[in-house]
This record gives sequence, structure tokens and C-alpha cells, in this order.
Amino acid sequence: MKLKGLKIIYLIGEGFEDLEFYVPLMRLREEGAEVVVAGAKANQTYIGKNGLQGKSEVSFEDLDPANYDAIVIPGGWAPDKLRRYDAVKKMTRWFYENNKIVAMICHAGLVGISAGIVRGHEATGSEGIKDDLLNAGATWRDEAAFRSGNIVWGRVVADIPDFCRELVNALEEYSQKVNKKG
Repeated sequence: MKLKGLKIIYLIGEGFEDLEFYVPLMRLREEGAEVVVAGAKANQTYIGKNGLQGKSEVSFEDLDPANYDAIVIPGGWAPDKLRRYDAVKKMTRWFYENNKIVAMICHAGLVGISAGIVRGHEATGSEGIKDDLLNAGATWRDEAAFRSGNIVWGRVVADIPDFCRELVNALEEYSQKVNKKG
């Protein structure tokens, strides 16, 4: 229960990558984190790229990021749509600017680009967004998972175990820092 007491916003949208959504979500809950799934509307069912369903618990608009410790953005086709919501961009930028954890895997870097937080960072994701990340001022790193500042990056579905390890470690370190201050 390394993450007991942490509260995490977990984004969902139509066309999410099924495994990138469910595996880290289950891993975070397994470690005791309180995870809330947020979508454009509360209690809306979304269909993943491979047919799995996921349901939002709250809407982006109803969240106050100050009540949470991290935001996780799975990949798939959803990030290209999620980044069009001002609330998503604002929330992602808020976590970044307040030195809280922002985690993105695969195509989720599109949200980071639109939120204006990738410039000057090492970044990874699906090869399909490499040019987008480079053009946004990031440095491409072809590696399964790593941290660059308070951003946790994951490359693709095959790298989910590495992404989960990096994410849990980042959140555990964040929790230790926060608890020392409090």
C-alpha cells in the first residue's frame, strides 16, 4: 500500500487504449491510491480502441486539481480529443506547475503538448507523436519509461510494466516529500 492517502485524477475519453487505461489504473488502486476517473461528462461510458468499456465517475469541469496529487493520461486515440478541452489543458498545466505528478503514455503526450508543458523535457511515446513532441520543444528519448522532472513518460503498450513501476516510484517519492512538509 505504498500510495495510500494519494488522490489521483485518471482521464478517459472515446478511443482510449484499453490496456494503457486499465493496467495502470488497477496498479495504482492495488497500491492504495484513491483514483477518480474523469471524462467530459460524469457517469459516461467510453469505448476503448479494442472494444473494452470504461466509465467516468466525474466530469473534468467538476474537479478541483488542488484536491489531488497527480494526473494520469492513458494513450490511444483519446488524447487527441482530450486535448481539445480547456479544462483538461488547464488541469494538466496546473499539476505540472505545482510540481505534482503528470503521467503520460503513448499518445498522451499530445495532451502535454497542448497544455504547453513538454518544452525542455525529455519525452517518449508512440513513434506517431515523435515529431509533435520534437516540434513542441521536447527531446526524444526512445526508452520504455522514465521521468523528466515531474513528468512520468511511457512509450507504448508493451512498456506498461515499466511505466507502472516508474509511476508508482514517482508517486511514492512525491508522497514522502509531501509528508515531510506536512
